[in-house]
Amino acid sequence: MKRQNARTLALIVSILTYLVVGAAVFETLESKQEKSHKRRLDARKYELMRKLNLTKENFEELEYVVLQLKPHKAGVQWKFAGSFYFAITVITTIGYGHAAPSTDSGKVFCMFYALLGIPLTLVMFQSLGERINTFVRYLLHQTKKCLGMRRTEVSMANMVTVGFFSCLSTLCIGAILFSQSEGWSFLHAFYYCFITLTTIGFGDYVALQKDDALQNDPRYVAFCFVYILMGLTVIGAFLNLVVLRFLTMNMEDERRDAKQKALVTINKPRAEVARLLPLSTTTTPVAETKSKELKGVYTEVLHFQTICSCLWYRSKEKLQSSSSMIPELAISDPYLQTDSHYDEPGTTGCVCSPRQCTNISSITTGFLSPFRVFKRRSSV
Repeated sequence: MKRQNARTLALIVSILTYLVVGAAVFETLESKQEKSHKRRLDARKYELMRKLNLTKENFEELEYVVLQLKPHKAGVQWKFAGSFYFAITVITTIGYGHAAPSTDSGKVFCMFYALLGIPLTLVMFQSLGERINTFVRYLLHQTKKCLGMRRTEVSMANMVTVGFFSCLSTLCIGAILFSQSEGWSFLHAFYYCFITLTTIGFGDYVALQKDDALQNDPRYVAFCFVYILMGLTVIGAFLNLVVLRFLTMNMEDERRDAKQKALVTINKPRAEVARLLPLSTTTTPVAETKSKELKGVYTEVLHFQTICSCLWYRSKEKLQSSSSMIPELAISDPYLQTDSHYDEPGTTGCVCSPRQCTNISSITTGFLSPFRVFKRRSSV
């Protein structure tokens, strides 16, 4: 099984197991509280029906009216400030549910608005996350240099550590400020910040929903908008590290598979190589043996070509060990062509233009001289 497929299967099994464990824990923690809360509400309901002399139908109608009035309890929601707040919850997929379009035209526009806005927002946060990670990597590198550390490279562990503490600081700062502004406890405010910045958005805690804050406190409104957008950027930068690491692992596996497939292709019958190096019709057994060995060397060189598509770059040990066999071959005329792009022996060891390949170590002159007339593969 391919490594990518095994990793995907392992992720699926892990997620299913994680869901089962989460369901069991939530059931244990919340089930008893839910039942007791339901009993208290039912008792209060029958008490009110008896006290106010309401029938079941009258109570259900009253209940419906109360539910409809709940979104309006916080004040007007569809002025510009409230509409901007709603637009943020749409394109960031937070979706508190504290307000929702009631007209058909509003619902249709909301769908098209989200269809375009959500991808744009994801791309924006992805780009911002990359820029933040690049800046943080630069700061860490400069800090290590200033401290005189021997290794100034910034590792993935360094980036993850900084990202984790950045997220934790963002959540704590928001929890402190929202607990003071909304009258929540620190735990509930921290819970609100976490649910918001991870775009879960249950809607059980929503800022700007008391004392007509959307209309009467513009500074607090601006702070909430900026905090949500900046917090999502910080969280996105941290998640970007983890997600990109997984994508990089997949790319490395795909590159490894492609390399292995190329190595398998090299082991095909050498008749194809014979067409690349046609030999003279009259050869001795010794010459045939040496030519077969040279074909193998030539095939390896073809595979391990450099980024400049040079056909002859290989480690000096392999090439030098085979250079003594070269005079035995009779090279056919189609390959005897001169080209101004070839370097002289002993310069770079590459048959490409010097401007295209300047950083490759030279190969011995004895090997390069008989083959300086070979042209580069035009397919590369």
